[in-house]
Formats: sequence, C-alpha cells, structure tokens
Amino acid sequence: MEALQAVLDCRGLSTALTVLRVKQAASSGTAPDGPLHVLLGEHCRREEVSRALGDVADRVRYVGPPGEEPSALPQSDGPQHPPEDPWWKRRDLRYDRGRLHLGGVDMDQLARQVGTPAYVCRAGRVRENIERISAALAAAGLDHRIYYAIKANRSPALLSYLRTSGLCGVDVCSTGELTHALGCGFPPGMISFTGTSLSRHDIEVLARFTDLRVNFDSVSALDRFGRSCPGRDVGLRINPAVGVGYQGDERLSYSGAATTKFGIYREHLAEAKAVAEKWGLRVVRLHLHAGCGYLDGQLDQLEAALDAADAFTGELPDLAEVNIGGGLGVPHTPTDAPLDLERWAAAVARRFAGRGLTVAVEPGDYLVKDAGLLLTTATYVERRREVLFAGLDAGFNLAVEPAFYGLPCEPVPVVPRWEEGTETYTVVGNINEALDQWAVGHRMTRLREGDRVALINSGGYAASMRSDHCLRGEAGEVLLIDEQPPPAP
Repeated sequence: MEALQAVLDCRGLSTALTVLRVKQAASSGTAPDGPLHVLLGEHCRREEVSRALGDVADRVRYVGPPGEEPSALPQSDGPQHPPEDPWWKRRDLRYDRGRLHLGGVDMDQLARQVGTPAYVCRAGRVRENIERISAALAAAGLDHRIYYAIKANRSPALLSYLRTSGLCGVDVCSTGELTHALGCGFPPGMISFTGTSLSRHDIEVLARFTDLRVNFDSVSALDRFGRSCPGRDVGLRINPAVGVGYQGDERLSYSGAATTKFGIYREHLAEAKAVAEKWGLRVVRLHLHAGCGYLDGQLDQLEAALDAADAFTGELPDLAEVNIGGGLGVPHTPTDAPLDLERWAAAVARRFAGRGLTVAVEPGDYLVKDAGLLLTTATYVERRREVLFAGLDAGFNLAVEPAFYGLPCEPVPVVPRWEEGTETYTVVGNINEALDQWAVGHRMTRLREGDRVALINSGGYAASMRSDHCLRGEAGEVLLIDEQPPPAP
C-alpha cells in the first residue's frame, strides 16, 4: 500500500503554474520515487496537466473532484488542530481533523455538495438555546412563555422544526410574517404580534384572529382596532425611555434618550387607557423591547429599562403578562463575555416574580445567530499596495449587520493550512459598494482562490434581511437536523 504523502494543493493555480509546482516537487528530493498526490483547481484538466508533465505524470495521483469525495483525500502532514482553540469553539462548532464541522457535518464537503454562498443552520443548537433560556427562567421562579422572533430567521424549514418541537411560540411584527407563521403550522394562540405603523389593512387582518396575542405600540392603532373589535383583550407596547444594545451602540437601542417610534411613553399612558375604556378593551399584556444584542456588560441598562416598565404595571389592573421582548445577544468577538442567563433571569424575577404574572420573552439573536454560518468561496487573493485582499463570493447584502450595525460575522477558514502560518487580510465581498467589507486587518491562515470561508454568527438577521442588490442575492439554505448529538471534543 502506498504511504500517504502531503497533498500538493494547486487550487487557484493556472495549468502552467500547476505543472511547474508538480515538477518542482518531483525534483525536490523529498519523495524521489513515491507518488505525488495533486489536488487540481476547478479550471485545470487532468489530461492537460498530465500531457505537460511528461514522464513525471506516471507518479501523479490526482485526488479530490472529479470523482472523489473530500473524505478520500490523503491527510496532510501538517497539524490537524489549531495551535490554540479559537474563541468561538464549542462542542458542535469546531475543527475535526483539520476541517470545520458544524453539528458533526463537514462544512467543506457540504459546500462542495450544495455550492456557495449557502446559509447553514443547525436546528439542534436552536433547540439547545431555547432550552437554556427556559431553564434559567424556571430556576428563577418565573411562569414564562418563549416566542421566537421570526424576523431573525424565517426559514420555513426552521419554523416547521420549531413548531413540531413544541418548545416555543413565535413573535411576528407584520401581517406578512403572521401569514408565514400560520403557513408553518403555528396556530394563532401561539403567535404574539407586535407591529409598528399599522395600516388599515393590517388592522382588518388582525381583527380576524380572536386568539392572536396582539400588542399595540400606538394610541391610534389601539383606537382603530377597538372600533373594529370592541371588547377584546389586548396588549400595550410601552416605551421605557431607557435603551440597551450591543456594546452600548445607539443604533441597536429602541428606547434610549432620543424619542423613538416604538411604543407608548408613560406620559401618554392615560390617553391609551381612555381609548381602551371607550371600546371596552381589556389591557392584559404589557410589552417592551429596549434594544438588541445586549450581553453581560449591558445588564445594568436592561435593569433600568425593567424598572421603568415596572412603573407601568400598577396602572393596569387587568394585567396578566409582561413581555420583556428580545435583544439577548451572543458574543461576536474574543473580548465579548457571554450573557449570564442566571443573572439575566434573576433581574427579571426581582421585578415580576411572585405577582401572578406570566413573563414572556421574544429572543431572536440568542436562538439562531450562533446556530448558523454563511459558507462562501474565496474568489481571489491579491495584494494592493500595503493591503492583502481576500475576495468572497458573498457580499454584505447577504448579511447586512456587519456593515449596518457593526456586528461582526467573523471569517473562518473551513480547511485551514496551519502549517503555512497566517496572513492579515481585508476580507471583502462581491458587491460594488464601499461598505462591502467582512473584516479589516483580520488575521487567519493563508488563503488561496477556491478555499472555503465560513462567516460565523450568520444564523440570524442574515438570510431574513438579504437583498438583491447588484442582483447578487441568490444563496442556498440548509437546515441540519441531528441524527445524534455531535461528538464530544
């Protein structure tokens, strides 16, 4: 049996350069008589390379496509594990034998099968995230409900999976999302609706569903609904005038110092109560959403928002549920400390436990963002002046948060060449806009054209916010459903 040698990876090289590299390897003396395992780029043809190699071709063993799965590739003589664990590593997202795996699935092999760009989400991770939130709220002594905010990721496959799990309801913010959720199997009683700037048509649609949990964020919308549906139970979305967001970013705050469009302020509560009384509406729910992406460092701000919300509760005698919205975040950088769910749940319990109230929460980011990634392919690697650029076949229109909100989707090599060291890259996409940058000054293992790159933390607010800008909006979507739990590291 032939001993396996290191693969000569010639992806990204022309036919002439591939021939030169193989001949150099053949004459180097490191393997004077043994076979040469060669992985060709997609534009090189085996017969052309063999013809140009002459007698050396007898020693060449072509590996990889066409005809072989990546699992058949000889293992590299280089290291099979990173020099140190990446900050994002966990049981179900890690390198295994030098290849990135999500939930036990080889991402390079998946990219070869489905093409790139492609959104990949592991359903099991979403389920685990739901279970963690539920356990924290239960341990804090809170009767609770969880509604997944589908604006984060409205994949029909994911929503159908969540419906069959029975672990949560869904939060929707438009009649379009309402129809979508119904189509994925959620009955009206498992749907919480909190929209803004509602039209007459929106009100007409909402009026059709007696079991739908509707929260109104303006006095005018409440009045129009009451005229259509007197005597119903409703919720009020209030504005606590205290905001919170990832790293204190005002762009992610829904209710900070500046007056926003979201919710009814304390000074307008009497007006809202008068409208409810006029139409015989019972205000049974209080809803707030202070901001997005908060972690441990922002919990003090969240507590201030909860205190402000608590001040509303004494003025609503029929109140049965307090919905604290979503906004729970996930780490995006090595310096981000994960959200301490025990501390978070304790903060909620200090305000609302033991009062006969149900606490509802509407997480989006926390459930799906770290459960998914965006698989891409490097289209070029090129130095321009002092900057080394790596281009990807996915632009910022496929995941807008890095450009719009400063929430990174870190580029990660799918099959890293640790033995070759690292380079500092500016990683860019294929959209003709200056904003189209995934990372600047980003250090990772050396890339070549054709290499796969995963953009982590792309499970939320990526596919659901994508656009067709430059007509580059096409991307595949894959939901991974575990047949068995991922292996322990």
